[in-house]
Amino acid sequence: MRRGFYRLRSHPVVAVAGAVVCSLAAVLVWPQAVGAARLFAAQGDPAVLADLRLAEALEDGGATIVTGQIEAALADNDADLASSFVELADAQGIALPPETVARVAAAVIDEASPGNVAYRFAAGFVTGRADDMASLGGTVAGDLTLYGDIRDVVREGGRLASGGEADNLILGLSAAGIAITAATYATAGAAAPARAGLSMVKAARKAGRIGEGLAAWGARSARGVVDGPALKTAMRSAASSPAAAANAIKASFRAEKAGALVRLGRDVGRITGKAGGRGAMDVLKIADGPKDVARAARLAEKKGGQTRAILKLLGRGALLITAGAFNLALWLFSALTALCGMLISLKATTERLTQRWLDRKKARLGRRRALPTTLTPAGLVIAPNGV
Repeated sequence: MRRGFYRLRSHPVVAVAGAVVCSLAAVLVWPQAVGAARLFAAQGDPAVLADLRLAEALEDGGATIVTGQIEAALADNDADLASSFVELADAQGIALPPETVARVAAAVIDEASPGNVAYRFAAGFVTGRADDMASLGGTVAGDLTLYGDIRDVVREGGRLASGGEADNLILGLSAAGIAITAATYATAGAAAPARAGLSMVKAARKAGRIGEGLAAWGARSARGVVDGPALKTAMRSAASSPAAAANAIKASFRAEKAGALVRLGRDVGRITGKAGGRGAMDVLKIADGPKDVARAARLAEKKGGQTRAILKLLGRGALLITAGAFNLALWLFSALTALCGMLISLKATTERLTQRWLDRKKARLGRRRALPTTLTPAGLVIAPNGV
């Protein structure tokens, strides 16, 4: 029984069947494996990764998807997002209905009217909230005069003085902003993008539009920038000695430890310059940490106005491989397994066919040697077949 099973297992037909099965498996999983390999290879370039993901997302019904997103954006009075989708459609070669493009253009013109811009600028200056370039301009203007940063420090410091809990991230960003404002003036505006980025992060925090992971990281980084107990003491003495309190508040800031927040502000400023204030807000909402923001800055520098549409369609998946990474790795593993199985089966087939040929050759030689022979008077050997 065992001998029969062994002979069946060692038969070349079994190896050939294994090679055929592995070849078919390799053919089936190869397209998915190639796609997974491309995604893994594009991890270092967010723009290439976004292009690959967009090709998948828009493969079936791209025009319908983009048109639906534009209609939703117009319904939400977000002309900037609608315009971003128009730009994305143009880059992807997707034809949109002319009337849809015309509506988007009209909405953009209306949003850019002098009255709307002036109103949003004033709102940004007074409240420190920003969701577009006009309100961001007002916010940055307020922070460049130190009005916005001092306003936020006084508000959060007052909470500390009254026994409440201050927002460490707002405090840290305000302290870093005060330090970098001086650098902005000293460098004739070279530090302005970082200054604008810090203002944008503050605005996102106030509006509750900053990701939990990024907010937690920012709060940890901000604790080293502001000496909470010293600020609390300064705020409590502000009423009796404003001048001394101002000096104490300044002394409670550790500008040398604000490097991480300043780098975050610089990256957000790069995004704002290429994708607008709302684009920066979208990034801050989905970012899990400063590395995500840095990746988004690289994406915005290459994709420009398309950035908001890309983030809307792909989310954090536009920045890095998140969900589905295991499935991608599984496709690669399956393809490699199928290829290895095919090579092993081909090797086994070759070996078994060769061994089978050698065995038959030895058997023929053995049979010939076992045949009886006759010696003739002339000394010739005659086998039964007459040879």
